[in-house]
Amino acid sequence: MKRTNEFEVVPQTDADEELLCRMLDASAALWNEINYERRTNFEDPDGDVWEIDEYRGRYGGVLGASTVQQIERKNRESWKSFFALREKGEATGKPGFWGSGDDRELRTYIRNTSYSVEWGEYSRLEILVGQDLKEKYGLGYRERLRLEVRGDPNWKEYEKQGRLELYYDEYSDQFRAFQPVTISDDHSRLAQPLAAESAALDIGANNIVACTTTTGEQYLYEGRDLFERFRETTQRIAELQSKLEDGQRSSKRIDRLYRRRTWRRDHAMDALARDLIERLYDEGVLTVYVGDLTDVLETNWSVRTNAKLHNFWAFRRFVKRLADTAEEYGITVEVRTEAWTSQECPNCGSTEDTTRHQDTLTCTCGFEGHADLVASKTFLRQHETVARPMARPVCLKWDSHNWLETPYSHRPNEEHTNPQVASVVVRDGEPSRDDERVMLSRTNSA
Repeated sequence: MKRTNEFEVVPQTDADEELLCRMLDASAALWNEINYERRTNFEDPDGDVWEIDEYRGRYGGVLGASTVQQIERKNRESWKSFFALREKGEATGKPGFWGSGDDRELRTYIRNTSYSVEWGEYSRLEILVGQDLKEKYGLGYRERLRLEVRGDPNWKEYEKQGRLELYYDEYSDQFRAFQPVTISDDHSRLAQPLAAESAALDIGANNIVACTTTTGEQYLYEGRDLFERFRETTQRIAELQSKLEDGQRSSKRIDRLYRRRTWRRDHAMDALARDLIERLYDEGVLTVYVGDLTDVLETNWSVRTNAKLHNFWAFRRFVKRLADTAEEYGITVEVRTEAWTSQECPNCGSTEDTTRHQDTLTCTCGFEGHADLVASKTFLRQHETVARPMARPVCLKWDSHNWLETPYSHRPNEEHTNPQVASVVVRDGEPSRDDERVMLSRTNSA
């Protein structure tokens, strides 16, 4: 089973930092040269993208021969992916460059035998560098650059380590590393649920995930604020693009905004997957059903909704991360059709007499509840028996670092068919009647 450790890398001296930056900058320059040659060969009817010059002589003194090889291999993999997507009609563009000048991305790839990581009270990373840099910065012939490691990775014990990705993150002003590792399926870190409960997830446009479990718990991850930040960055990108000169496709600021937008989204989604799976594991959940959005993504809704579903949610990536995280806890993720679950009334079963307005689902039979939570419960009932009463939903919002529970979670439910009961929702920690926010009343009793 393959997993990835992510951790911060800290140079111990100014000289170490300068050496590391020179190495990463040379790696970016090498990538750009290789990629330019391949793009040129691609445009040439008689060219061959796989036939490129030998770069070890020019870059080996700085990077080392093995690192030169890894960067060429990574570039080759990018082009193979491009051709595979092109055959499917899904290619969006040829592999790009790693910037230039002061805007160059500082990044490199190091062969699995050319680095070592030691975990402990003083964790450290040692990487191979070229002989020219060793002589310039006073490293011995067989000596490697030693860097401090900060963080507590999940996988300190593994059977095999993969190619290390080392890069500079300009947003956090940190050097960071991704270390792929292979662990055995019976690794002691892997857990097993203590029961055989189930859960169903509804992926929504306003709420990222609405979850119902057979234990009677419900979780709602609210996504409006997160999407608004994504949309604001998208609008800023569009404004800058409108000011580009003729023939200019992008700029340094636009590229930075694209990277920042993607990083923010992925960070929140990855944290959501971890938070949710840990909660479900504590509930004894063994199987998680996720609604298949294939048909939904092909439906022409409003421009705003399509922007959320197509650009922001990154459904396939999220489900993969969810499945990878669930595997650590012995939980299985299954993607199933969720047809009609968002329109079905849990009280009378009608799909024709219901109306959805933002977060609220109402029916002519008198039912009213939170649409996404109702959908997740209906979805779960298609696969499992739900006999236990629902507890007050646990509602969570993203604070740019963690998913935190909002006030009014875990309070007794109000009857959803009583027209005299007002809809109580939360705004800034106080009750409100604005159903734009997360509704916490009359959500699911059946």
